[in-house]
Amino acid sequence: MSPRDLPELPGVLTADDIAHSAGYLLRSQTPDGAIPWFPGGHLDVWDHVECAMALSTTGHTDAAHRAYRWLATIQNPDGSWPAKLRQTRIVNPIREANHAAYPAVGVWHHLLITGDEEFAESMWPMVRDGIGFVLGLQTDRGEIRWARDPDGSPGDHALLTGCASIYQALRCAAALGDRLGRAQPDWELAAARLGHLIAEHETVFADRSRYSMDWYYPVLGGAVRGDAAKERINARWDTFVVPGLGIRCVSDQPWVTGAETSELVLALAAIGETDLGARLLADIQHLRDPDDGAYWTGYQFAEKVNWPVERSTWTAAAVILAADALCGATPGSGVFTGTAGETGPPAPDSCGCTTPVGSASRP
Repeated sequence: MSPRDLPELPGVLTADDIAHSAGYLLRSQTPDGAIPWFPGGHLDVWDHVECAMALSTTGHTDAAHRAYRWLATIQNPDGSWPAKLRQTRIVNPIREANHAAYPAVGVWHHLLITGDEEFAESMWPMVRDGIGFVLGLQTDRGEIRWARDPDGSPGDHALLTGCASIYQALRCAAALGDRLGRAQPDWELAAARLGHLIAEHETVFADRSRYSMDWYYPVLGGAVRGDAAKERINARWDTFVVPGLGIRCVSDQPWVTGAETSELVLALAAIGETDLGARLLADIQHLRDPDDGAYWTGYQFAEKVNWPVERSTWTAAAVILAADALCGATPGSGVFTGTAGETGPPAPDSCGCTTPVGSASRP
């Protein structure tokens, strides 16, 4: 993929900037295909997939293939993965539902960008088994319990952010199945039940409202759209957004994070607020390391220090995906800006890519 094909936001990020950040992901990837949080660090499946998606977005198809193939080789027989790994060693054996679901989003995203049905076909068993594990945790009411313990016991609660991500994954998995001639109407029904709870019955989920992810993820995952989505974003904008810096990870801490800000940008792109999303993405460029395109995970603005002292791969990946969602440079952006089965970029009159940007403010 040439630089002119990469996402680009005038005044925020050039195509070369995006390519530079993708280079950091490539250098962090291990020879077997794993993408740790930072070179030599641990990893989890969800963030590994997000990094693979960023590699697909930037044209690094072979690296993305290695990432997904590695993932398939370490999948548990029940379709799950350990919550935390370090160089293939299990650090945390709990099996989280949102981790098992997210490869479906990644494989569908990769297929939309590349059109490579042969590769998608080879990944289908991994996706199918992951979704099978997830649905084994769905209650009669429809929510997905967050994990299984090593002894097989299911978690005693469901998480709103995790379920919003799973909702997106179920729809992507169903779309993938349709594309490969393996329709999965049960997955569509499971997604519909889950989406209804997310949109209309939030109290069934454990209260994690101090976390910004619980604020925007129902929009990002697609369960909340239209006027309800805009009302949701407006309702807690002042709680989480720190003008000029990004958004707080948690409401009661003076700490902004690049990944959460980028994910809010994805949610804004999904509801047509692309100009605002571009301004927010500009606000977190203080986290960028100009030497190699990496991003610090966050900034503690009371102490005026980057914290934690790490440059996380998934933060750089989230920035790349957010830029693509704003510009629609690849068909994969449709995973975020439309329904799971819609692949086109945002309409030209709604794209914020040519709008001069300043600090983000309430729409």
